[in-house]
Amino acid sequence: MSKLEKHIQITRAYDVDESTKGYRVLVDRLWPRGIKKESLRLDHWAKELAPSTKLRKWFDHDPERWDDFQRRYEEELAERNTEMRQLMEEVGDSQTILLIYAAKDQYHNHATVLRRVLETVFS
Repeated sequence: MSKLEKHIQITRAYDVDESTKGYRVLVDRLWPRGIKKESLRLDHWAKELAPSTKLRKWFDHDPERWDDFQRRYEEELAERNTEMRQLMEEVGDSQTILLIYAAKDQYHNHATVLRRVLETVFS
């Protein structure tokens, strides 16, 4: 396990509550439906790290497109190295990063890809 693995967690916006600890980062381009802004108590909204609108619409949460989605999203993230580095510097080494997303599917969503990329690039 890399040093960072224990520091980056993901959770659905609908599962965040008072007991959820960590530096809270919403990683969706759109605000989650039905969630009040004050209830998430975000530290950062990283719209720039979310998949492009074109990619998000193409994927449409279709598990059959998952492999292609991951590859395409990783290509997009490769162009956002500065933004990822800024986020990691903002958080520092001592805090857990909590990547918050709204998708229903806990396995086939962009936050899982983003976590893997962050762990790989910054471990």
